Amino acid sequence: MSMEKIKSAAFEAESLPDLEWAGSLHRLDSVVSTQEEAKLLAEKGVPQGTAVMAEEQTGGRGRMGRKWHSPKGKGIWMSVVLRPAIPLQSTPQLTLLAGVAVCSAIRKMTGVEAGIKWPNDLLARGRKLCGILLESSFGPGGLQYCIAGIGISANLTEEDYPAELREIATSLLIEGGMPVDRGELAKEVLRELKYHYGLYMDQGLKPIARLWEEQSVTLGRRIGLKTPQGWLEGTAIGLGEDGGLLLREENGTVTSVCTGEIVLI
Repeated sequence: MSMEKIKSAAFEAESLPDLEWAGSLHRLDSVVSTQEEAKLLAEKGVPQGTAVMAEEQTGGRGRMGRKWHSPKGKGIWMSVVLRPAIPLQSTPQLTLLAGVAVCSAIRKMTGVEAGIKWPNDLLARGRKLCGILLESSFGPGGLQYCIAGIGISANLTEEDYPAELREIATSLLIEGGMPVDRGELAKEVLRELKYHYGLYMDQGLKPIARLWEEQSVTLGRRIGLKTPQGWLEGTAIGLGEDGGLLLREENGTVTSVCTGEIVLI
């Protein structure tokens, strides 16, 4: 489906000039995935800051191709085009940046004490509240663009979740006890993303890593991690200079993990 599809009336602004990003906000009704819509725009050369937001995703996805539950009118399903001038190996750091930005926006706008589980989930009381997916495109000249996909479960009730998700997922409505103004929260997410993106491009990972560590629900916890070399267990103690998660094993060895999926033990 093209950008001419029916637009949603749930979000008031067609563009967000107050954010001082060059891109506009494309408000759509129902899409398969905002990631795919944003990729189409990125391939056409839209400037960074361009965002695609939908009322519903019929094929929303998270990391490792997992389906993301995104019912109509209940959440913030959004993807943002970024064009950072960074090396290929630094792109995982953008996931940390996006996590900090979204967590900051949620805390500021709702009071819900969201926390970041490495690398890309936001939790509340141990249940998943938000997922972040960074996908990059590379060409002969290096990094072409990144798409930051953000899925926030805003106004879902327990009944809105399929049975298999009710014990592991939550929403801002469930946690905060009141409906969320999705339009205002979406704007705040974009403001925080712009701010932290600028901070990262100006000062590098260090200030982002500090904020990430402050918001983390992973640090200090015993975790398990499946790696190509086998299963690792240990305590998460911080972020390395490259943004990798530092894991201290039982024998005292500290390993930096840049990709993978952890289990909080």
